[in-house]
Amino acid sequence: MAGIKALISLSFGGAIGLMFLMLGCALPVYNEYWPLFLLFFYILCPIPYCISRRVVDDTDSASNACKELAIFLTTGIVVSAFGLPIIFARASVIQWGACALVLTGNVVIFATILGFFVVFGSNDDFSWQQW
Repeated sequence: MAGIKALISLSFGGAIGLMFLMLGCALPVYNEYWPLFLLFFYILCPIPYCISRRVVDDTDSASNACKELAIFLTTGIVVSAFGLPIIFARASVIQWGACALVLTGNVVIFATILGFFVVFGSNDDFSWQQW
């Protein structure tokens, strides 16, 4: 049952994060849909880490280059996702209120992605592969 509760709470977190992103785009005060480009960052974020987990075996306790590169690429994607709305707001493409809503959505979405890998990352009693 713990897996189902975690899955429901993660899906709720993802829905709240996407709600903040859509509010930053669709409110009549803002009415600019440029922040939707962040969806690409949300999709790209877990890919390097998933690939490195497939390639690297976790039997070695020391760090290896493939895993470090995956963490570096994931960090670059996350920083870019936080930087893009700020650049949009500085260039007056979107308003600062929309930027704040989008950044709030970023925090919630990336916390949800991190929570997914914390909850379903270990292969102890349940994993995401059974869903």
